[in-house]
Amino acid sequence: MSEAADNTTQATVSFTQAPNLLSMLRIAAIPLICWLLLDPGKEAALVTMGVYLVASLTDFFDGYLARRYGLVTALGKLLDPLADKLLVVSALIMLATMDRSPGIPSWLLVIVIGRELAVTGLRGIAATEGIVLGAEAVGKIKMLLQTIGVHALILHYTYFGLNFHSFGITLLMISVLFGVWSAVQYHMIVFRAVRAKAG
Repeated sequence: MSEAADNTTQATVSFTQAPNLLSMLRIAAIPLICWLLLDPGKEAALVTMGVYLVASLTDFFDGYLARRYGLVTALGKLLDPLADKLLVVSALIMLATMDRSPGIPSWLLVIVIGRELAVTGLRGIAATEGIVLGAEAVGKIKMLLQTIGVHALILHYTYFGLNFHSFGITLLMISVLFGVWSAVQYHMIVFRAVRAKAG
């Protein structure tokens, strides 16, 4: 094989892995975001929100590339939602422990994290049964509301007359409703698939 052909092959392989690489980049950004969230100041909030925004946008681009160019893989279907959950949960835990007032209600944090753990565990069970659990529409709405809510909670303070903490908490509460609904949907999908296989 010529060097040019070899380079073309390597470039093709790299491109086909682009969605998964973006998901891994999202995971790699988590330590930086957690470190930035150690500073509760208003200026630091703007910087952290910018970094979180870039990390969140990788979710859009990996999904776009996967669908647009037919790069959807079983690994991607597992890695993408896992990266989303780690990013959101890590940010919420850091926000809940920050020296800022008002904070995030502990019960809300428990529901969000409990739901994410339950769905992640379900995906693991589904994988052992050969079932790839993709994102449902309700889950995508939950993720969108949750992502915007976390951005607002990172900003926390009032900008341009808008209290971003109150806005973020409201969106997070709404996302919890969609989250519970989608979790029920995911469980029903897996239970039906397992029963059909056993059937």
